[in-house]
Amino acid sequence: MQKLVKTFVLIGLVSTFICQRVKAQTSPAPMPTLGVSNPWTEKQVMEPAALAAMIDDAKAEKPLLLNIGAVGDIKGAKHIGAVSKAENRQKLNNAIRDLPKNTPVVIYCGCCPFGKCPNIRPAFTALQKQGFANIKVLDLPVNLKTDWSSKGYPLAAEK
Repeated sequence: MQKLVKTFVLIGLVSTFICQRVKAQTSPAPMPTLGVSNPWTEKQVMEPAALAAMIDDAKAEKPLLLNIGAVGDIKGAKHIGAVSKAENRQKLNNAIRDLPKNTPVVIYCGCCPFGKCPNIRPAFTALQKQGFANIKVLDLPVNLKTDWSSKGYPLAAEK
């Protein structure tokens, strides 16, 4: 009987571990923060390695890369600032106002763990409301330092 109980406990622990390994940024996968949902799909999430390869490839077509947080800039990014602030939401609107709606756009914040980010969801929703059809969210589930900088991916030169 004890052996059976131990087996069920072990199965439960393994199942819990596997479920927690699901990406935090994709919908409809569960978020680690209760009550948080994402307006994007898994296909709208871009892996850091894919973006880094595009940046490093001189011949690759580059998306419009928007830093909508309060962190350093990735190479080639336009710094908007934290869109949780009204003045930066206006900067975002000004940056995209005259662009064709099929422009490839990648947004990122990287200020904090993704489930708690006050910037990424409002920015994504604003782009959707403006009619942009090719929006991606850079997959930074922990922060920019952990998920980008520490991997040696390109950052903008210090000014």
